[in-house]
This record gives sequence, structure tokens and C-alpha cells, in this order.
Amino acid sequence: MHRYFALLLTLAAAAAGAQDLLEPEKAFRLSARAVDRETIEVRFDIARGYYMYRDKFAFAAEPTGVKLGPAVFPKGEIKKDEFFGVMETYRKQVAVMLPVQADAEKLKLAVTSQGCADIGVCYPPQTQTVEVQLAALSSGDAAPPPPLASGAQFGGREVRGTPGIVSDETRFQDALQSGNFLLMLAVFFGAGILLAFTPCVLPMIPILSGIIVGEGRAIAKAHAFALSLSYVLGMALTYTVIGILAALSGTLLSAALQNPWVLGAFAAVFVALAASMFGFYDLQLPAVFHSRVAAASQRLKGGEIAGVALMGVLSAAIVSPCVAAPLAGALLYISQTRDVVLGGAALFSLALGMGVPLIAVGVTEGALLPRSGHWMKAVKKFFGFMLLGLAIWIVAPVIPVAVYMLAWAALLIIGAMYLHALDPLPEGASGYARFWKGVGVIALLAGAALVVGVLSGSRDVLQPLAGLRVAESSAAPAEAPRFERVGTVAELDARLKTVSQTVMLDFYADWCVSCKEMERFTFSDPKVQAALAQMVLLQVDVTKNTQEDQALLKRYRLFGPPGIIFFDRSGREIPGLRVIGFQPADKFLQSLALARTF
Repeated sequence: MHRYFALLLTLAAAAAGAQDLLEPEKAFRLSARAVDRETIEVRFDIARGYYMYRDKFAFAAEPTGVKLGPAVFPKGEIKKDEFFGVMETYRKQVAVMLPVQADAEKLKLAVTSQGCADIGVCYPPQTQTVEVQLAALSSGDAAPPPPLASGAQFGGREVRGTPGIVSDETRFQDALQSGNFLLMLAVFFGAGILLAFTPCVLPMIPILSGIIVGEGRAIAKAHAFALSLSYVLGMALTYTVIGILAALSGTLLSAALQNPWVLGAFAAVFVALAASMFGFYDLQLPAVFHSRVAAASQRLKGGEIAGVALMGVLSAAIVSPCVAAPLAGALLYISQTRDVVLGGAALFSLALGMGVPLIAVGVTEGALLPRSGHWMKAVKKFFGFMLLGLAIWIVAPVIPVAVYMLAWAALLIIGAMYLHALDPLPEGASGYARFWKGVGVIALLAGAALVVGVLSGSRDVLQPLAGLRVAESSAAPAEAPRFERVGTVAELDARLKTVSQTVMLDFYADWCVSCKEMERFTFSDPKVQAALAQMVLLQVDVTKNTQEDQALLKRYRLFGPPGIIFFDRSGREIPGLRVIGFQPADKFLQSLALARTF
């Protein structure tokens, strides 16, 4: 039989001509790991254009004292196969749960399987062996399973990929594995456009706006487009490179840049740019380089474009290190398949989508900005304040909350002075003058409220006077959920052994904007708080990005915060149920309700 399949493989490969077949070990990549001491996950990552048969799997283990139970398979696809008739098959990936009873610290697992290629070639059955380490696990420990496909079984319950609830990042992995390159580009490009309106990307708008405005009175639409495009391409290339390196190394490299010195230096750059907007000085290259740059800029403005592209690189690395579902899906795909070309194309398309609104803003400002005169000075001052606000936002994670509030207060009060909030209006003032004076008065009052709030002990920038309010009812206000911090893998394992309720593990960082969105808008919701009260709440703070933090992230195949993982009452992760990125309260409630059913 083996000779027959080998002959068939040879003949079909010759007939296929230019279509080269992968070696079976590369077409069907085997990995195995212990979920706990009683369960092994056997996983095959299947190359595009190939599939495997469910009925052809067989398992054996050494040493002889190891006993294997009946394997639990996910639901496959029914295919009328030219070799075996109607068969159940798997594409992209398959994860098989294999019960095991063993007293040994490790075992050798032999996995027999068979698969075919879509071009009409069937491989002979092959047996691969892999060692599985059991010593580090005890019953109830939960090693991190990847998200299961729709219809997979877990604890006797079928886990389905319900849209909007289960594993958003898995849907982006599926787009990558679909085999349709143009569809993949379109999906990630569209996701990038949506991500452009999140707090992790919006701060890039004042950066680009300040650059465009700083060009002065004679910028043309074509030049504004060139500057905007160079900024976006610099940002996109950075996302692609950092994303690929993150996937291959298992850690989000941009998170390493979130330290006081780097953030402080970058904020200082924005302060310097803002100071030039206010006319304190003109930013120029040293005289020794000026003549060369001027000569190169006469045709294509190459010197300026290179500088703007560099700013795009720095902005992407510093301003937006948060992880969202599309980014997580692409990173997981690269880490599992090592398909850097397809994964990198997805990341580049995602970043280009994020850059579309930036290009629109840059070109619009270049086309509509006043060419000269008093109006241009006012516009430059406006973007100067935007750049100062961005500098405050950047250093927020590394300064005390009181200092952060006072910085915003100073910016609002000084801005009010520029808007003539305290200056009397001349007789017959125009409607525009009255409008901007009103805006200045509002800014002055908001700044004063922040100062009063800080002096009264408030540390909430959105509600600075909350501490001065007297409770209007006897009902106690709902308390924010309290998380129990865990700092190492050992601490987490020990805590999971003692639980008897559903567990929610939250990965958080001070520099993660989406994490703070979850705190402000989702965890504060009364219905969410009531649901969380029925769970054990654990939190990992990865702000400092220590080795312990990286170990916890790698264990659960996370590349950075925000990320929420759920565990059942026995301390095992619930497959296919993760929250990556910001999720509003109503959607998060559905995730919590599903988690509590396990």
C-alpha cells in the first residue's frame, strides 16, 4: 500500500509540472503540548492548498505504562475525496485533545496521519514522534491553548465562533489562511481604517498636522500629499517590521520603548515643535548641512520628506503600542506558520488603512490653510497647543496623576489667554471674536477646575471636582472591580489551583490606552460590575515589561496588552474565548455570560 501511494505521489508530482509539492513535514507541521497532566493537545498546522483526513489519525505513546484515551476531534469539513470517497477533512489547522494517564515526567508520542494536496496528490501515511513534558504541570494547571476552530469541543460543550463574542483575532487569522490574497488585503485595510479612530492612533493626527502647518504659507496640495504619504509609509513600514519581529520573538518590541527616558525624549521633541509654532524660534538644520539639503530639496523636497518619514517611524513605535484583534491575529499567524511574506503584507495593509485618515487630514490642511497673514499665525498656534497636549499625553504613564492634571490645567489656562478670555471685547466685535472668546472662557473654567480638583485631593482628570460633591442619596456608589495582582507564572499557577469560580485574567499596562478605556467605559458599567462580582479577578501588570511579564505574555501567546483570558472553575483556560483590545460594555457582557457557562 505504501508503495502504491509513493508511486502515485511521484506520478502526480511529475504531471503537476511547475507546482512543487512540500515535504510532508512542512505541509503538515506537528506540535504537541500538555494542557494539564491528563490532557495533551496534538496540533497540526496545515499549509495552504493541503488537507488532512480525520479517520487516518492514530496515536501511540511510550513508555509502556502510558495509557491514551479516545481522542476528541473538532468538527471537520465533509469532502468527496477522489482517493477514499466521502471523508471528513481538516484545513488550515486542527487541534486534537488526547486524554492521557501517565506517572512519567515526560512521554514520547507517535502520531500517524495522512493528508493530500489540492492538485491531486495524496501522501502515504506518515508517523511523526514528539516529546511531551508533563513534569512542570499538575492536574488543574492550565497551559495556554490556542483559540479553537468553530465547533470544537471543550468539557463536553461545543465552543462556536459566535460573531462579536468569541476570538475576534481568530477571524483575522482565518482571513490570512483563506488563500485569497486580495481578500486578506481588503480585510486588514478596512480594519486599519477603523483602528485609525481609536485613542491609540488618533494622537498621530496632531503630529502630522503640526508638520504640515509648520511648512508655512506656500505649501501646495501636491507637496502636502507627499509629506502625508511619506509619514504614513514610514509608519506602515515600522508596523510591519516591528510586527514581524514581535511574532518571531514572541514579544511586542515597541513595549520596550515605553520607559520614562524614551517617552520623555519624544515628548521633548513635540514641545520643541510646538515652541516653533508659537514663533519662539525657527527649526533649521545646522548651517553646515543646510546648503546640501537645500540643493536636494529644490526638486523633490527630499530632505523634508525623509524627515517626515522618520517622524512617522518614531510615532508608530512610541505613540501606539496597543494590541488590537487584527494585529493579534496577524502576529499569531506569523508566529505559528512563519509565513513572513503573507503576515507582513497583512500588517502593511493594516497600517496603510490606519494612514488613510492621516493622509486625508494632511492633504485637506495643505489645500485649505491660509497662505499668509494673521490667520496663518493663529492656525500654527492652534496646532502648537495640539502638540503640547500630545506631549502631556505621551508622558502620562510615567508622571504622577496630580502632575498630569496640573499640566492639562496649565495648557487650558494658557490657551484661554491666547483666546482673549480675560480681555474686553471691542465695540462691535464680530461673531467670530465672540465665539472664540467663549471658547477661551470655557477653557479657563476647565483649567481652574483641574487646579481646584488637584488641591482638593481628586485624581480623576475627567471628574476633577468629584471629591467636592456631597452624596445626594444614601445608596452607596458602585465600587470599581478590584483585581488581585499576580506577577509570575508560579503565582498564577498557584492561584488557579485554589479557584472554584470562573476566573478572568486581565493583562494591563499604564501605557496601554485601550486598557484605560476598558477601565473607564467598560469595567465601570454597573451591569459589568455585577457580572464581575461572580468571578475571580486576576490582573497582570506588564507596564515595566520585565522578564516575568514577558514569560506570562508568551505563555498565553499574547504580544502585549490589552488582553483578557477566561478560565473555568477547574482553572483551565476556556478555549476560543478571549478579549483582545477594547470592548464596549454591552459586548463585554456577552463575553462574561458565555464564560460563566463553563
